[in-house]
Amino acid sequence: MVNSLSAELSRTMSSLRRHFDDVILPMWTGSGFNSSLGLPYESLSGDVREPLPVQRYRAMACARQLYVYATARGEDYHAHAARLFDALLHYFRDVKHGGWRYSVDAEGRPLDERQDLYTHAFIVFACAAYFDRCHRADARQVMLQTAQQIEGRFRTADGTYQAAMSADWTQVMAGPAQNPIMHLTEAYLAAARVAEPAWFAQKLRRTAQEVADTFLHASALCITEAPTRAVDNAIEPGHQFEWYALLANAPEVFADLVLPVTLPRGCIWARERGVMPKSSGVCAALREDGSISDPTQRIWAQAEYARYLAVLGDWSALSIHLTQFQQRFLHAGGWHECLDSEGQLVRADMPATTPYHLATCYAALPESQ
Repeated sequence: MVNSLSAELSRTMSSLRRHFDDVILPMWTGSGFNSSLGLPYESLSGDVREPLPVQRYRAMACARQLYVYATARGEDYHAHAARLFDALLHYFRDVKHGGWRYSVDAEGRPLDERQDLYTHAFIVFACAAYFDRCHRADARQVMLQTAQQIEGRFRTADGTYQAAMSADWTQVMAGPAQNPIMHLTEAYLAAARVAEPAWFAQKLRRTAQEVADTFLHASALCITEAPTRAVDNAIEPGHQFEWYALLANAPEVFADLVLPVTLPRGCIWARERGVMPKSSGVCAALREDGSISDPTQRIWAQAEYARYLAVLGDWSALSIHLTQFQQRFLHAGGWHECLDSEGQLVRADMPATTPYHLATCYAALPESQ
């Protein structure tokens, strides 16, 4: 396969990986890390790479950073992953109610104590990656315990998941939404590679069927953001590409289900309407009729489109997209988080959550010569 890649694509992929290793990774062990608390700052300024005024620290951001450094090369980064894992447990584990609090304040005190499925999913995902790298028994234990809490607390009687519960688990704070369920799918796939594969496969198959029943748009064959009965629903092209990569990397788990059949067609629909031909930029959201509702181009959606093209094996389109991506979104000091449809910067900061998208994207790219 490598021999079929163009020299230009190989050079671009090598350059992207060097940028990640030389710029992104050191940034978040340096100015992006609060060494006194042991937590990553939520965001850095895009110009001088200094922390923005701290309002909170989120468990999800800490978990995403844990994944990044657990999978990075280098012993120093593995030591940093250990610090992040310990901070995750120290600040965010809800000992009283079980589960994980959403955020702490600038001093590390509990701030938002809701139980959030998106957050729980990333804790499973990060702990799976950390255990795979370091083989710490407590990381495996946290991963499995959190998965059990998800199944016991968030899953509804009809098989889908609530997006958020109150701290004591007595009230539903937000109903089913596709995004946390997608990341739960990602987390369970990662967990199945290191523990209890049959148990996780069973949950994954049930979840995939519930997603098809609840979120699959009948004509577009895309996965909507809210259940299909919702008014003013949205379709995010980036999420179609993200779902495709997840399912395509575990065909044996999802065999004979609806989503592996419909997603390729849904991605074509989203690609035709949501990817700009001139810039190869992916818009944020489409309406159900295929018109653009949010033209903002977010870096994570560009990364997911690249991952989709790599999994698809569309090397020509990948080469064009990565070249545009590098020129438009990356710079010597980091990255641009959001551009408008004309390529103008609309968000100047660099969030701690973004390196996770770059890491998963680059991991899916073929190794260049």
